[in-house]
Amino acid sequence: MVDTTVDAIATTMSAAVYHGPRDVRLEQRAVPAPGPGEVLVRVTAAGICGTDSAEWAHGPLLVPHDESGLVEPLVLGHEFVGTVAALGDGVELPVGSTVVCGAGISCGTCVMCRAGRTNLCRSYHSLGLQDDGALAQYVVAPAEILYDVSDLGLSDDTLAMAQPMAVAVHAVRRSGLHAGQDAVVVGVGGIGAFLTHVAASTGARVLALDLDPDRLDLATRLGATDTVQASDRPLVEILAELGYEPEVFFEVSGSRRGLDSVLAAAQPGAVIVPVGLQKLPLELDLSRFTLGELTLVGTVAHVFRNDIPEAVRLLAARAATDGWDDIASLVLPLRDLVQEGLEPLADGSSPQIKTLVDPWIDRARPADHALTA
Repeated sequence: MVDTTVDAIATTMSAAVYHGPRDVRLEQRAVPAPGPGEVLVRVTAAGICGTDSAEWAHGPLLVPHDESGLVEPLVLGHEFVGTVAALGDGVELPVGSTVVCGAGISCGTCVMCRAGRTNLCRSYHSLGLQDDGALAQYVVAPAEILYDVSDLGLSDDTLAMAQPMAVAVHAVRRSGLHAGQDAVVVGVGGIGAFLTHVAASTGARVLALDLDPDRLDLATRLGATDTVQASDRPLVEILAELGYEPEVFFEVSGSRRGLDSVLAAAQPGAVIVPVGLQKLPLELDLSRFTLGELTLVGTVAHVFRNDIPEAVRLLAARAATDGWDDIASLVLPLRDLVQEGLEPLADGSSPQIKTLVDPWIDRARPADHALTA
């Protein structure tokens, strides 16, 4: 390990450690040491994902556990930005550089990795879910999933959103959406907000639907051409009234009602992307998919090499115009993670689309999305 020349590294750190459902504890842990090909990152900002809140409220789901549900304590957090603090053998990243992380770790040799689909690696695992993550002051990450953003002039609070933006980038890539097409986004929550922005950035005409009028206002600022408050009115009637002929539908709410509305409205040739996870199995009329040449597209995580750079580019483009305060306006200390972060996200009462954490502060602070260059 090569010691940092920026700051002395303490031997212990604060970390949010998952012990099971509704049991996340702020603990002191030893600062981990990077092995070969790895980097010790001093975390400067981290995002809370719906996956984190689901593990807290209903887990263990993705966190490894035995048949009784017992887990090995794990540091949560897979959305983060930080500073390179120390290097393992074979790594040449400049110490002190700012990096964002893809979090997902792939083998690089299986059939999916060889095809460039690293998110489908046969041994795929992730920081913050299967390995210790970044809701802590330090985290170790493989150098190959770190992207150097030192020269972009973006704040750490903005850069902490690169990973969820990359998830949205990947979903839009999978759909094939392009300029001149019509698209529908059902659900403008966490990923739905980022997805609305990515879809609009392709030049497509985007209709966004949500139950919350404030989220619809946000969708407009993120580039949606039209917005409609979700109701019992059939989606097919709404589309006819607005003159939309959607080639692509993104169902992001994860609700059965949302997916049913999309399936009912999809015309022959449409692409349906169920981004939100359905909680229960459902039956599909496959004959309709066959006769109408409908395409059902799965999407999961992102491909680091392709999606993280584009996510950072999109963050930078809006940072230079409207900024990102309407997505993340407040940054929490680690000690407020459960009460002000995980719990509100789990019960749907979070006042922010994206909640950020700064592991080095003692009290909440306003988010800083200002450009520095």
